[in-house]
Amino acid sequence: MSYLAKNYNRKKISFKYGKGSYLYSTDGKKYLDFCAGIAVLSLGHAHPKLINSVKKQSKKLWHVSNAFEIPEGEKLAKKLCQKTFAERVIFQNSGTEATETAIKVARRYFFSIGKPNKNRILCVKNSFHGRTIAAIFASGSKKMTEGFGPKVPGFDHFTFGDHKSLIKKINKNTAAIMLETIGGESGIKVIPDFCLKELRKLCDKKKILLILDEVQCGVSRSGNFLAFERSKVKPDIVPIAKGIGGGFPIGAVLMNKKVASGMTPGTHGSTFGGNPLAMAVGNTVMDIVSTKSFLSNVKKLSKYFLLKLNKIKDKYPKIIKEIRGRGLLIGIQLHKDQAIFINKLMNNKLLTIRAAENVIRILPPLTVKKKELDKAIKIITKVCKEFE
Repeated sequence: MSYLAKNYNRKKISFKYGKGSYLYSTDGKKYLDFCAGIAVLSLGHAHPKLINSVKKQSKKLWHVSNAFEIPEGEKLAKKLCQKTFAERVIFQNSGTEATETAIKVARRYFFSIGKPNKNRILCVKNSFHGRTIAAIFASGSKKMTEGFGPKVPGFDHFTFGDHKSLIKKINKNTAAIMLETIGGESGIKVIPDFCLKELRKLCDKKKILLILDEVQCGVSRSGNFLAFERSKVKPDIVPIAKGIGGGFPIGAVLMNKKVASGMTPGTHGSTFGGNPLAMAVGNTVMDIVSTKSFLSNVKKLSKYFLLKLNKIKDKYPKIIKEIRGRGLLIGIQLHKDQAIFINKLMNNKLLTIRAAENVIRILPPLTVKKKELDKAIKIITKVCKEFE
């Protein structure tokens, strides 16, 4: 009997250890992990530099709270700002906290400049920004909000890809547009670069903020450190998490100096956010994943993997409808039931995870090897053949 609540539909499998791109189950089986903790394990399992980082810091200082200066956090914030558009950073513990804070930053900015009525956030309907009460209502998803009323006000929604709907929903109370650069849970939906450019122009014209949620697609997963960078736009606020901790819970809100000006002492806080242990890990991850050579390798592997996956799609057009994604954030949209397909992949020792629109998410560690991609290709091909 389990004393855990039943809010997760867990696979009947558990693991005792992992190494690189592999997980080893308690019953002695070896699995290729292309779930990676849902895009979290950027450096795979048991990376020696991360282990050393945790060991070293754990012997010195775990936690002090934000009542005091935390040099490790100052160091990581500087690296993030030097690498990105950002000029200021707030550290959190998770992605949902980061998106929640992003909403607060946007609203507080307009309050601080004497426009408190500009407080509504415009989001994509059926998007995903986390599981807090505010974040689920930001999603505009009936499934996510059911049973959690009353409705949290302050959010408006437009249909993905419907530009007329987007423009129509902007009003005098709109503070910001918030959307994922690449939608993860919603089905690996990539926003084209030209759309991001037009969004930036629209926000400038309407004098509102642009929030790009990169909790899942950021931190080198797309082949750029932040996925929007390819479009050359500069957002105002970007929440990140997942990959920046490499498995250790870290979230952060990146923002420009203008919007950060509203976040004065007492406006926001976190007991654990930015603790020395988390920051030590984050610094190590950052030093590895932000280099040109690392990003170049992610792009190289992605190009190879996507080419192979599209060949499978061409061979099995009645099974696979579309290959989506960028970098190592990849979706396989099926014609048939994704749950059965995912289970068959798992039975063949390949771990993946679902997304909306009958999409299977493929999220290998960013340190994945070409031979491991080849192994995954063989397994996916085998399962497609079984489906025929």
